[in-house]
Amino acid sequence: MLGLSGPSDYSQEPSRHPCLHINAKASFSFVLLCHSLIGVSSSKPLTSLVQEPFNAEPPRSALVSSYVTPVELFFKRNHGPIPLVDDIERYCVDISGLIETPKKLYFRDIRRTAMSITRKVKGVGWDVSAIGNAVWGGAKLADILELLGVPKLTSSTQSGGKHIEFVSIDKCQVEENGGPYKASIPLSQATNPEADVLLAYEMNGEVSNFSLMIIFFPTLGKTRTQTELNKYAKMPLNRDHGYPLRVIVPGVIGARSVKWLDSINIIAEECQGFFMQKDYKMFPPSVDWGNINWNTRKPQMDFPVQSVICSLEDVQSIKPGKVRISGYAVSGGGRGIERVDVSIDGGKTWMEATRFQKTGIPYIADGISNDKWAWVLFELTVDIPQSTEIIAKAVDSAANVQPEKVQDIWNLRGILNTSWHRVHVRVGHSNM
Repeated sequence: MLGLSGPSDYSQEPSRHPCLHINAKASFSFVLLCHSLIGVSSSKPLTSLVQEPFNAEPPRSALVSSYVTPVELFFKRNHGPIPLVDDIERYCVDISGLIETPKKLYFRDIRRTAMSITRKVKGVGWDVSAIGNAVWGGAKLADILELLGVPKLTSSTQSGGKHIEFVSIDKCQVEENGGPYKASIPLSQATNPEADVLLAYEMNGEVSNFSLMIIFFPTLGKTRTQTELNKYAKMPLNRDHGYPLRVIVPGVIGARSVKWLDSINIIAEECQGFFMQKDYKMFPPSVDWGNINWNTRKPQMDFPVQSVICSLEDVQSIKPGKVRISGYAVSGGGRGIERVDVSIDGGKTWMEATRFQKTGIPYIADGISNDKWAWVLFELTVDIPQSTEIIAKAVDSAANVQPEKVQDIWNLRGILNTSWHRVHVRVGHSNM
C-alpha cells in the first residue's frame, strides 16, 4: 500500500531490550547503546534481533515494576517482518465494504480530529509476562464511523454490514498463504462509544508532534497540557507495536487488535481469516487434532479472569521470614477485580491481598475512579518459615473465578490457561 510496505526478510528489524525472553530462535545483527528502564537496569546493549518472526516477553519481575508498562518491556507478538513506513504523508486506510460512503482515511486526518482520546488497555499472550498495561492514544472508531454515516450503537448498516474487519499490511506466509493478517469484531461493538475501540497512533504518551494537540485523559480526571506532556515527547507508536496506526480493542484478546492497519471493511459475516476461524478458539478437553471441527466454536473474544504472581519465579529459594507477594490480576470485557486470594500452604487456607491501580487511591471493583480496561496490581506480605507452595487466584466483578487445575481447561491449542497460579519456594536452598 502507499506509504507502508511489508519487508520480505528480517534485515531491517527494530532494536529491542536485551532483557526480553525470546520464544523462538534469533541471531544478532547489530547493537545500540542501552538506557535504564523503570525497574530494569542493564549494562547490556539494546539489540536488534533477526527473528522469524520475533516473539518475546519481559521477565515477570520487571512486568509489574510500574503500573504503566514501559514500551521497551511490552511483549512483542509478530507473524512476519515488521512493516516499514516509506512516506507517512501518503499513508492511508481504506474503509469500504457494506457501507454507503467508502473513504480513504489519511493519517493526517486521523491525527487532526478532535476525537483524540486515550484509554488504558491490556494485551494478553503466551506466558505470564505476555501482557502489558499501556496508555493508548488515538481516535475512537465509533466517532470515525459516525462521520462516514454509520450512527453510534448500530448493529447493521443499510447494506447489511454486521461486522467490521481490520486488515494488516503484515503478511502471514504460512497461516494465510502469504496473505495479510486480519480479524473482525461485531459492528455493534465498533459503534459503541463505551467499548472504547481505538484507531491508535500513540503509546504511553509518546507522540511525534505536540503543537497540534491537547490530549484528554478521562480516566485520570484532567486534561494534560502541552507543558505536562513534553516530558513524554520521544516518538509515536513504535514499529513493534503497529506504527503508524493500529486497532485497540480493549477487554478482548490481543489477536483482535490488528497492527499496521491497511484497510477496514464492513462485512456481513465475521472475518474468515485463519486467526478467526482456525485459531484462538476454546475447545473442551475431549477434542484433539484427530476429531476437531473448527466450525463448532466461535472465535475467542473476551478473555477470562486471571492473576499471576510476579515477585517470585516458578521455583525460587528464599530466606525464612517476611516475603512480599505481588503481581497482577485482570479480566475481560471491562470487568473489575473483586478479590485476589493468596494461599501460602498449597490452597488449604487463604488470605485476601490488597488491590490497587494508582498509588494512594483505594481500588473498588467497577468503581468510577478506576481505569476500566487496565490491570489491577495486588500485594501481600506474609511470613514464610518453611518450603511451601504459594497460590494466587482472582475473582472478577461478575463472580467469575479462576479454575483450580489446568487439566480442567486443557485444550488442544493451549490457549487461556487461567488456572490458579502456583509458585514453589524453598527455604534455605539454592535456586533451581
